[in-house]
Amino acid sequence: MLAQQRQTAILERVRTTGGVRVSELAGEFGVSDMTIRRDLDALHERGLLAKVHGGATTTGPSSTDEPGFRAKSVRQLPEKAAIADRAAQLVRPGAAVALSAGTTTAELARRLVAVPELTVVTNSLPVAEIMHAGGRPDQTVVLTGGVRTPSDALVGPLAVGAVRSLHLDLLFLGVHGITERAGFTTPNLMEAETDRALVAAADQLVVLADHTKWGTVGISSIVGLTAAHVLVSDDRLPPPARRVLGEKVGELIMVKATGAGRGTRTPTTEGTAP
Repeated sequence: MLAQQRQTAILERVRTTGGVRVSELAGEFGVSDMTIRRDLDALHERGLLAKVHGGATTTGPSSTDEPGFRAKSVRQLPEKAAIADRAAQLVRPGAAVALSAGTTTAELARRLVAVPELTVVTNSLPVAEIMHAGGRPDQTVVLTGGVRTPSDALVGPLAVGAVRSLHLDLLFLGVHGITERAGFTTPNLMEAETDRALVAAADQLVVLADHTKWGTVGISSIVGLTAAHVLVSDDRLPPPARRVLGEKVGELIMVKATGAGRGTRTPTTEGTAP
């Protein structure tokens, strides 16, 4: 296959699925990772896709664009791993916790499979599958019903109704964007309603968001910044964000992303922002 034909096929795949991985494309086309990276470089230079760590995604998101779980799963992998490592330290055996939909909360789920007597409530299909496949027999996993979104969340009246009767210790919330004015946002109106029900059901709200979420705005606000008891992000968070979040959230924890390992590393905690 000629390079132009391969690049056309890659671009069509990105437009259809929202994101691709270098390793998968290399195996599919029978070429090296370096060849695929050159293809992605060429497409990126023409503005046809956005390169991310380990792959590529579509370009030009708007407030209503909702990338699929697969597309988001190739972004900011070291940051998400470090954030999940730190967030897992907040969970104690026997706790009742909720995990919203998102790729960072899915990373956290991989670290919670070993926590004894944990009850996990989630509206995320990937989170439920991770806990079911690798969890302990003394754990309880509750998956809400609802309508499935592109990000593999279950939303709508069934999901909201399932959550409203619960009383939870912690909610780990993944978000699409963060700004001072809009707070924590999502591109899906129904997902925002479901997330607000999760917030209301939990004693503590812990938001998990890497630095790229700052300055991004989804169409619907979930809650304001002051609603977060803890925000865990990475140390690439820009100074203006550190200032605003340090003033608004209960505690801002920043971690250093040192690699893309999964659950084997203890990240460096920079501490609460001044």
